[in-house]
Amino acid sequence: MSERKKVYQLVLMEIQRLIKEDGYVPGDKLPSERQLSIQFDAARSSVREALRAIELLGIIETRQGEGTFLRNYQTYHAVEVLASFVLQDTRTKIELQEAQKVLEQHVLSLDSIPDHMLKKLEALVEDSSLTKEEKHHHFFSVFFEENGNQLLFKMWRLMQDFQANMELEVSPDYYRNIVKKYRKTQE
Repeated sequence: MSERKKVYQLVLMEIQRLIKEDGYVPGDKLPSERQLSIQFDAARSSVREALRAIELLGIIETRQGEGTFLRNYQTYHAVEVLASFVLQDTRTKIELQEAQKVLEQHVLSLDSIPDHMLKKLEALVEDSSLTKEEKHHHFFSVFFEENGNQLLFKMWRLMQDFQANMELEVSPDYYRNIVKKYRKTQE
């Protein structure tokens, strides 16, 4: 069993390397199980197991009779699977919320923001068509994009995806007060 697991993990790493080095983009067709088995010198069952794991994460999709294709990966695919396990513990939920708030406070620490960003934020605050979760996501995405730290942005987005399984408790005035703070710095 452990030997099979090692092969399966090696095949996963090889598939990842193949996708990266060969420049696959979403929509591209991957080689067949048989071709991958020959290329990686691994049993087809190990290749099949690795492909199923990657498909479960939403990175690839198998179309009956057509083959396996690279998908446009979004973190929520993996999060849907993981959230049901990870978020069972109340302590984990609280820690996740705390970590997300730390990242949000970091991007809110800007002394001032450009006028185009402020206008975008004001429009989001007034947009009644957005759900609370959508408003929160779009609002902070503006700050994270302006901040320019892609790793922090990706970490925050992953946390946002986990938060989608929990109730968001933020007052509408929260966003208005942030916008007012930055509006004052421009006056």
